Amino acid sequence: MTAAAPINDLPEAILTTIIALLSDTRTRNAVALVSRKFRILERATRTSLTLRGNARDLHLIPTCFSSVSDLDLSLLSPWGHALLSPSASSTDPALLAHRLRLAFPSVTSLTVYSRSSSTVEIVSSLWPRLRRVKLVRWHQRPQSNLGADFDPLFQQCHALSDLDLSEFYYWTEDLPPVLEAHPNVARSLTKLNLLTASFTEGFRATEIRSITVACPKLQQLFVACMFDPRYMGFVGEEALLSISSNCRELRVVHLIDTSSLANARGDPNDDGFTSEDAQIGRAALVDFFSGLPLLEELVLDVCKNVRDSGLALEVLASKCPRLRGLKLGQFHGLCSAIGSRLDGIALCHGLESLSIKNCGDLTDMGLIEIARGCCKLAKFEVYGCKKITVKGLRTLASLLRKTLVDVSISCCKNLDAAASVRALEPIRDRVQRLHIDCVWQRENPQDFDLNQVNNYDVGDDDGVAVSRNGNDYMSWCDEFEQRISKKCKYGSDGDCSYMPTNGYANGNGHGNGNGFWGDETWERLRYLSLWIEVGDLLTSLPEVGLDDCPNLEEVQIRVEGDCRGRHKPTQREFGLSCLARYPQLSKMKLDCGDTVGFALTAPPGQMDLSLWERFFLSGIGNLSLSELDYWPPQDRDVNQRSLWLPAAGLLAECITLRKLFIHGTAHEHFMMFLVRPDLNLSLRDVQLREDYYPAPENEMSTEMRVDSCCRFEDALNRRPILD
Repeated sequence: MTAAAPINDLPEAILTTIIALLSDTRTRNAVALVSRKFRILERATRTSLTLRGNARDLHLIPTCFSSVSDLDLSLLSPWGHALLSPSASSTDPALLAHRLRLAFPSVTSLTVYSRSSSTVEIVSSLWPRLRRVKLVRWHQRPQSNLGADFDPLFQQCHALSDLDLSEFYYWTEDLPPVLEAHPNVARSLTKLNLLTASFTEGFRATEIRSITVACPKLQQLFVACMFDPRYMGFVGEEALLSISSNCRELRVVHLIDTSSLANARGDPNDDGFTSEDAQIGRAALVDFFSGLPLLEELVLDVCKNVRDSGLALEVLASKCPRLRGLKLGQFHGLCSAIGSRLDGIALCHGLESLSIKNCGDLTDMGLIEIARGCCKLAKFEVYGCKKITVKGLRTLASLLRKTLVDVSISCCKNLDAAASVRALEPIRDRVQRLHIDCVWQRENPQDFDLNQVNNYDVGDDDGVAVSRNGNDYMSWCDEFEQRISKKCKYGSDGDCSYMPTNGYANGNGHGNGNGFWGDETWERLRYLSLWIEVGDLLTSLPEVGLDDCPNLEEVQIRVEGDCRGRHKPTQREFGLSCLARYPQLSKMKLDCGDTVGFALTAPPGQMDLSLWERFFLSGIGNLSLSELDYWPPQDRDVNQRSLWLPAAGLLAECITLRKLFIHGTAHEHFMMFLVRPDLNLSLRDVQLREDYYPAPENEMSTEMRVDSCCRFEDALNRRPILD
């Protein structure tokens, strides 16, 4: 028998192709350690690199990645400092620029933190062939002329086609004059991302018109704007029509109100309607959709009422046949849900992703109509829809069982945590990504309006409508279940791992014990996102039906609320220990950035933020995390988000943690807890990132300055790394 040839004997072209397909950074690093040949091939095929470490260590800049075309310099340490600015950098910017140009000669895509226009000027001269640029700045805009941050880029990078300003603070008046002054570069732009979260008012209608006139070849446009008609320059019908008439090649359009970018949670008890209507009528929407025949993804988050939108959405379905992703905010009348005829949004048959936000009249029957019409949905998000209940969402999940893998349910009055999990039982073995609100007690669930179910037709799997009469929704459910049962019996459906039951769930959220979904696990769930109000406990999470997630890898938890005025919690721990039941959990994002409290002395009977941090992080040492992103709570009065001593001590107990990113600041001696030799020896990458607006110009509250960061990084790098 001939021995199998080792992989090293494969032709170099085949090995190069195999290694080029690897995307995980640590896997590529492991491949590079196999042999000298593998190392050369891995370095030659590495096209993307995020550079970390301290910019003062010029001798540590790697010189073996000459093929890298996508370079990220925004995370260099010290984070947020003007590394390439002659006036603010402790490192010689000319020498740093020279080393970067020699090490990465092939860069065409760049991400860089730019505190001033001098940084943009330097990188533009280093790599004049740049095609994609992402600028990052969370600090306030320096006093300079309009367009000073962009003018060097447009002067020297004539091949620029992609500009991303989503994390860059500037004035909306900065961009239009630069686009008009450099018409050739502006006409070459195909992607423009202007979804800057730190804006308070966004782009005005006249500015959007100027941008679209200057950039007629745009294929992707993301804009933060103001739809509120009470403001001067609000975006209305004229602005929408200028986009569709000036940029006919658009494939992706995101128009989002700045109030939505603030990520503030709405009131779950309101009716879904705002006091003001957007100045966008049905006829204007029809013309807007008709002017974008190549549209593939659309986001219109208006935050003001757009009424009777069903007819316009039917035009969207007919005029934009390539549409695959749709998100609508504050749109009402999406579909009539009367009789068997599909209408409105349900006619968008090609949709694979649908997000509905703050629709005041969406009912369970509307959900069923959407499921019948949009039968290819793989992702479904519903936010702030007060009239939908478990029954409608459960039926939607049943109808979309073959395709739906990504679900988000938030701020819906009748869908607390237990109800949301119960509604998804038909697809619990299919879901890969899930978001729910940790609201443990449901308030007055709203049942079906049985008067709406008359003459309802249920679509068969082949699209043929089955006519029926009756006023009882549960009778229709029985009919639907019998149809699925017959398919399972006669083998007409290839997958019958789920069979609906007449009972919904027992008290523990595991079903009625009939042996169908009650014993199944969330076997494909990889990502879980949770929202929870400050003061509530996470310990109830397993009790609502999320106790068995054997392959869950990442959890994101967002804690929101005002600690001021709240008394000390009765429990000592927030409940992170309950996540230890998930054996594969390795990544966590714990976002307490929207938790507000007292950074300094709290009034009698209340806790300051240091004690709240201890409450949130207690038990985190019981988890086998390898990567943690942590946003500390904040005191808005003094604009301070910092890590306190109890939190530093608890984080130091995470002995498996390899990467730790703190989105705030901390005292130097608190950070030194993380590098104690008797605790975590796996910790390799730690960074403080003040990536919120406005980031403090000079850190005075904790005195974590450049020298402090350097001392901490030196202490971290001196420790031996086990692997």
